[in-house]
Amino acid sequence: MQEWGTPEVPGRPRAKERNAISSARTEGPDHTLALELVRVTEAAAIAADRWVGRGATNRGKAAALEAIHKRIMSVPMRGVVVIREGEKRDTPALFTGEGVGDGNGPACDIGISAGDSTHLMAREVPYALTAIAVAERGALYDPSPALSMEKLAVGPDCADVVDINRPVAENLHAVATAKGVPVSEVIVAVLNRRRHLKLVRDIRDAGARVHLIEGGDVAGAIAAACPHSPVDILVGTGGAAQGVIAAAALSCMGGSLQARLRPNDLEHGEKPGTGHDFDTVLHTGDLVRGQSVVFCATGVTGSELLHGVQHHAGRTTTQSMVMCSTPHTVRTVTSEHRHARRREHPGIDSG
Repeated sequence: MQEWGTPEVPGRPRAKERNAISSARTEGPDHTLALELVRVTEAAAIAADRWVGRGATNRGKAAALEAIHKRIMSVPMRGVVVIREGEKRDTPALFTGEGVGDGNGPACDIGISAGDSTHLMAREVPYALTAIAVAERGALYDPSPALSMEKLAVGPDCADVVDINRPVAENLHAVATAKGVPVSEVIVAVLNRRRHLKLVRDIRDAGARVHLIEGGDVAGAIAAACPHSPVDILVGTGGAAQGVIAAAALSCMGGSLQARLRPNDLEHGEKPGTGHDFDTVLHTGDLVRGQSVVFCATGVTGSELLHGVQHHAGRTTTQSMVMCSTPHTVRTVTSEHRHARRREHPGIDSG
């Protein structure tokens, strides 16, 4: 496996000296930290991939979380897990409030999405990602795990023309105008869920095209802001945790996420609980308030956004997105992880 690590070489600071340098850098996450974190999402994607297509609903996510936990502890930061997609029963690793990193470097909030959708990995359908969002301490919005989130995500060219309070048809015509195309060419990403049946009808009645995604709430939002993606806008209701993680990515891309909290389990008609505001519209800056934001994601199953994990003779390849808000940069990183060769003991017949 290719490593980003820095071995001890003459003229380079030793480990203790590097720690001292790192501890002085506490202003917030930056591109250097992003390149450390991509190793973590790569390891998680490879671990999750071992369970792709095997029908084991939670095993891939558990494997990804364990891989993240193992790798993230050596990353130079003082992180606290604020958001972790999934339930604690998936794996005891990386519970909310847990400290991560090596104890040096910037103080950070951490959001983790291990697989983006458990069912994606179990059935090998597109858009599964392992993702990590990092922002300054106190910058990530902390939603209740019992809540879902209604979302509207677009790229920079449409950030100022849409409003989640408007009917979907009005937003689609606004997107078409901003892009200079007829509404019939607008492609809308929607999670393939029963709760979205009416939404899908409304989109088609407006004349736009529906791109149904089985999961990949984070990936779908990113796709709406990617210039090489066919998706123009993401609408619908998904997980609140994924919404915050997607907002971190969009803040690095100049895109926009508008959201409203919703009760969980909408398909079973659960009534809104008390103590939550279901009317206020949350914007990207409400969900991710920091000035320094880093987002890393590695594809587990492939899509037009990222290739999935691919195995070859003696090596495994991964493709990742590495984003920073300051400066605004989006990188695609393709890595080749070489497998260690097993040496046969001299004098022993391997046949």
